[in-house]
Parts: sequence; structure tokens; C-alpha cells
Amino acid sequence: MKKLLSLFSLLIMVLAASAQQVSSPDGMLTAVITPSQGVNKLHIIYNGHTLLHPSPISLTLGDGTVIGSSNRQTGSKAKVTSHRETIVSPFYRQKSFTEQYNELVVPLGKGFSLQIRAYNEGIAYRFVSRRKGETIIKAETADYNFGPHRASWLAYTTSPQRPFAMAFQNVYDQTPLDSAKNLPAFLPATVDCGTAKITLLESDLVSYPNMWVKAAEDSLLRAVFAPYPTRMTYYPYRHMSHVAETAGYIAKSKGPRTYPWRILAVSAHDTDMPVNNLVYALARPNKIGDTSWIKPGKVAWDWWNDWNLKGVDFKTGINYDTYKYYIDFAASHHLPYIILDEGWYDSKAGTILKPIDAIRLPELIAYAKSKNVGIVLWAVFNVMDENLETICQHYADMGIKGFKVDFMDRDDQTAVEMVERLAACTAKHHLILDLHGIYKPVGLNRTYPNILNYESVFGMEESRWTDAKNDMPRYDVTFPFIRMMAGQVDFTPGAMRNGTRQDWHACYTKPISMGTRCHQAACYIVQDSPFTMLADSPTNYEADETYTRFIASLPTVFDKTLVLQGKIGEYIVTAREKDGNWYVGGQTNWDRREVTLSFPFLQEGVTYQAQILQDGINANHDAEDYSISTTDIHKGSSLRLTLAEGGGFVIKLTR
Repeated sequence: MKKLLSLFSLLIMVLAASAQQVSSPDGMLTAVITPSQGVNKLHIIYNGHTLLHPSPISLTLGDGTVIGSSNRQTGSKAKVTSHRETIVSPFYRQKSFTEQYNELVVPLGKGFSLQIRAYNEGIAYRFVSRRKGETIIKAETADYNFGPHRASWLAYTTSPQRPFAMAFQNVYDQTPLDSAKNLPAFLPATVDCGTAKITLLESDLVSYPNMWVKAAEDSLLRAVFAPYPTRMTYYPYRHMSHVAETAGYIAKSKGPRTYPWRILAVSAHDTDMPVNNLVYALARPNKIGDTSWIKPGKVAWDWWNDWNLKGVDFKTGINYDTYKYYIDFAASHHLPYIILDEGWYDSKAGTILKPIDAIRLPELIAYAKSKNVGIVLWAVFNVMDENLETICQHYADMGIKGFKVDFMDRDDQTAVEMVERLAACTAKHHLILDLHGIYKPVGLNRTYPNILNYESVFGMEESRWTDAKNDMPRYDVTFPFIRMMAGQVDFTPGAMRNGTRQDWHACYTKPISMGTRCHQAACYIVQDSPFTMLADSPTNYEADETYTRFIASLPTVFDKTLVLQGKIGEYIVTAREKDGNWYVGGQTNWDRREVTLSFPFLQEGVTYQAQILQDGINANHDAEDYSISTTDIHKGSSLRLTLAEGGGFVIKLTR
């Protein structure tokens, strides 16, 4: 027995000696790497509490070799270094920010190493290869062990039979991991670990598929990936490509490379989540240089309002007169753009170089230019990609300002490569990008700042057909805490027909938002969205010029962002600063709510005029009811507001 105890003690000492760790600059967060059964296991500790139990992480190569602890180079030593970096972030949630981290590099052998960074806001790791020639990744293992009885927020695939072929739009299932559905969920995904929450994210995704997670035994979230496509085919409608056959591996590449950063963002408070910067910080720096030509701003959009115009003397639809009206509306409200969504070219034709005659595109572009309004064109991803240089050159020469690219609906390695080609080519021709029907942001907007927006959100367009059970007001105060950690959202707000919980119904041709008109207005402050829609009809907006000019005047990019109050699924209050003025927006779920605001972020000794847009006294009965008032506010002020069911508010604080 004594011999057995001695052997056991020796084993513990060996394992402890082989473990390596790195802590965050503030010392609150520690990542421990321990070799176990041929692979490294990642253990995360926050303030003395385990958030992530030891979890295997490894790569499996095409020949079956597992890149893990058993491949560590004999006699090699891991190095820990400290870093501080100030990152300039155009069109992001603030102009710049500073990150500090400590980094541990663990040599693994076979030409690989493991790079781990500990930030105050979370842990990130990635595999690095120095190998020459072709490398095939058959699988990546990441079995994140959070322990039993953990609450989670998961957005599952909406295509169970072909889980990786979908639009990345779903509400969150708030569920204990023990009873989560047996379906892959796309990132971000959040788990409540007791003392803090962990949100799974990724960054610097290059020539590699996106990570998904799937609940497994013992409260694991297991990483899963789309396999590498070997043959594509087309849907006749829209000439949209999709995967027909796949290989038995997930990725392949040539020469040395880094693999994507796996991020476990740690948030002690819900209000820390929407302002976590790790995805942006870990991405590759700006590759396009000068960004002065990139113009963010609001855009008048045709599709959500079904091209409905009232009181005009022409037949509305996808034609010159309709878009001329949209241009006039944009110009009169100082909106820099309009979008021509699906229908401006024949989607079945498989080319966007032949606009339909009814829109008279060259004439329309000239008219828009005379009004100082830019035109952005809708297109299908692969249709753009298959003739990319010609399309970009042609439309840039015509005076088009950018593209809204749609219907990627997959996230395998070749899809990721396609997105980067589009970003590089459009940047070359000074064209902006709005990426729709796509996976979540992975930092590419830092590398190519002409990417102004991403969808991957259950946006307001869903209200044209969704079911009331999807509860959009609740979702609206859930996704800013989770999805927005990855980056900006193309939510497409601005509904002028608004419904209470009792009277809302789906309507495709005259859509209605769930919640109040002020809830819609607050989207422009709560959401990171540098290229954002006024989604309703110009004539609906013109019927209420007071409200319309209020929301049209709100900036879309800011110098600073703070989340003042909030709780996932319940409510959120966000403050943003631009050029010395502040904008505060708040939203609630279907619960009526009172909030008390203080203003410690304001400049000392300065009085601000506050213009307050809030739910009207009858907004619980008529969701379109609102009021606007003004008062003076200073640093020591306090303000109490009542939010209706599904309600919201916006405050403009002008020096």
C-alpha cells in the first residue's frame, strides 16, 4: 500500500510539473495547460473558481497523427511574454482601444506549437504550424467541459438534415447544458459558469471552417466543423451554389500557417459582454491602408417594406420611379445611401452584369449622384465571386458605392476563402460591403474595414413571417450580450408599424415589428451597426417627420461605447459618445420596466440639452405611441424613465 501511495504521489508531482500556465495582467484569470492521455487539456480558473474543467484540445492530421501533448519536443521550454497594444479601430464600437495580455507558447513537435493568450477579458488559444508542403486537418478536438448544471444560450441550426447549410439566423435557446438539444449550434455560444459567464468565439479565421458546438455527455460543448467541399452544384433560383459532396477532412493548406483563435471570453457582469473586444483585437491588422474613402451611414431600404409607397402617381415596384422616390427621401433626410435589393437583375440568370431595363440603372446612378446619395447593389455571394474582378471594376466605374452580398448559407473552408476574396477585391475598387446570409464576424472587418456590416442575427426581417413564440423583444435584449461580442449586426431596424404583444401578427406585405416604436429607435444606439437601414417605406416615415428626423440624425459610428445597465434576456441600456455629444438607448423585453439613469460619463461642469424620445403613456395599448421632451442634464443628474411592454427610449445629449 505504501508503494502504491508513493507511486501515486510521484504521478501527481510529474503531472503538476508538466502543467504550464499563463495568467491575465490583472491576475484574476488563469489558463492551465496539462498533458493528459496524448493531448493537452485546457483548464480555466477565474478568481480562484474553475470556469472550465480540464478540456482536451488538439488537431488530428490527415494521416491520423494527433497534435497534442505527446508530440512535445524533448527538452523544449514554454515561454511567457507580456504585451500591450493600442488598436486603431475605424467603424468599430470605439475609435481605438488598448489591450494587454500575457502569452504562453508551448512547443508540440511535428512542426506545431500552441499559442495561448490571457487577457483580462478572456483566454484565447490557437495552433501554429511551421510545416512545409500540404497539411490536411482531419479533425479538431475541443471538448469544453463546463461541469454539471450550467445554464447556456445556444442558437441551433435550422436545418437538422444538413446542419451546416443554413443562414445563421435563430433565436437563443436558454437551457441547461444537460438538456440542450442534440443539434449543432453556431457561435457565439454562452455558458453561465457561476462566478462568470464564458462565451465561445473565434477570430482570424483564414482558410478554415467555422467552429460549431454540440452538447454532449457530462455537460460538454463539443466542437464540430463543416467538412471540406469537393463538389458544388446550383439551385436554379438565384443561381446559388451549395455543397454536393465533401471530403473526409475539414481543412487543407500549404506551408506554414496559423490556425484560428479559439476565444473563451470571460464576463463577470452581463454589461461587460457587449463591449468585449477580443474578436477584433485578435484579428489580422488592416490590409487595405487608407480608409478615408469608406463612408458609414444609414440607408433607405426597399425589401422589408415591399416597395410600398402611398399617394404617388406611378406604379410602385422595382423600377426607376420608385427608386427615384427612395433617393429623394434619402437626400431630404441626409441618408447617404439607398439599396437596390433582389430584383434589380434577374436572379435566375446567374449574372449581375445585366440590370433589368425598368430601373434604368445608369440614369438612376446619375440622379442619385446629383442628390449626393450613393447606391448599393444586392447580389448573391457565388454569383459575385464567379466574375469578381469584372463586376467590381464595372460597377465601381459606373459610380456604385458598394454591395450587399447575400445567401452564402454555409461556412466551410471554401466559403471562408470566398468571403476574403470579395473583401479584398471590393476594397481594391473602393466598394463597401454589407455581408448578409453569412456566419458571424470573425475579425475580418479589422483586416478589411470596408466590411461595414454582417447579418448572422435573427433580424427584424424575420417579423414578416416568424411566429410570436420567437419573442423578438426578448431576443433584442439577448443578442447584444452574446452575438454582438463578435462584432456588428445587420438587424435592419426602423419599423413604423409596431405591435403590442396582443395585436402583433406576421404580415409579409405590410410588416409589423414586435414592440414599440421607441424600441425600434433604440436599436440605432444599442446595436453596433455602422451601415444600418431605415427599413420602412419612405412614405411611412414622411407621415411622421418628427420621429423620422430624430432617428435619421443619430450617428452610426461612435468614439466610445458603454453599457450602463442590463441583464441578458431582460433589458439593456447603452451609452455612446460622438464628437463630445452622448446618445443613450434602452430596450426591454415584454415586461414593463422602470429604469433610473445617472450620468457619470458626462464631462464635469458642462450642461447638456437632453432630447428624450420615450414610450407614450398609451404605448402598452398602441405600440406606436411615443413622446419627445427636452430637459437639461449634467454629470450629477438622475433621470427616471418608464419603458412600456416591449418598449424603449433614446436620449440625445448635446453639449
